[in-house]
Amino acid sequence: MNLPNKLTIFRIILVPIMIIIPFLGLDNIYSDSIIPLSWIFVEIIFIVASITDKLDGYIARSRNQITTFGKFLDPIADKILVLAAMIMLVEADRLPAWIPIVVLFREFIVSGYRLIAVENDGKVIPASIWGKLKTVTQMCALILALVDMNAFGEFLRGNIEGVALVINVGSTLLMSISVIATIFSGFDYLKNGKELLHEGEHRKMLK
Repeated sequence: MNLPNKLTIFRIILVPIMIIIPFLGLDNIYSDSIIPLSWIFVEIIFIVASITDKLDGYIARSRNQITTFGKFLDPIADKILVLAAMIMLVEADRLPAWIPIVVLFREFIVSGYRLIAVENDGKVIPASIWGKLKTVTQMCALILALVDMNAFGEFLRGNIEGVALVINVGSTLLMSISVIATIFSGFDYLKNGKELLHEGEHRKMLK
């Protein structure tokens, strides 16, 4: 197994560790911190996992170590990481549940079209600008949201100030942009995937 695939597996292993951290009672060790110690560790793990996401792709391309296993597992690892972080925030009452639902719905659509693309001689639907914007804003939003102890959009109520206000505004705006980009990138897959559906139907008629 090459290094990029090992990094991908390492990223998946980090997810259950990230989930368990808030239940270990670390906040009792040092309770004077503005940000609970457990969420600081969750933040560090998420950032490390996000770095491996970029690193494994770079190494695979630069060393020509792209494998079928990596193509299959890498996007799954990304989805697991993002959705796990979002669900943790929902459980902590800091993120509305509809946001991960929108993300999950989009991922089901994308995964379905990728399966169709594989059947049609491995054709690939190119990533749009919306998809790239979704990825960047989603990761940045989660990095801020994991250390934002206030609920999504709390700054609109005027109950917070100082650094907490800046973090809440940043996480809320970035998360909102990521949701919009998620929706539009899903529409792009639907639009660009029509040809794949027609090709699939045509192949069935020829059989």
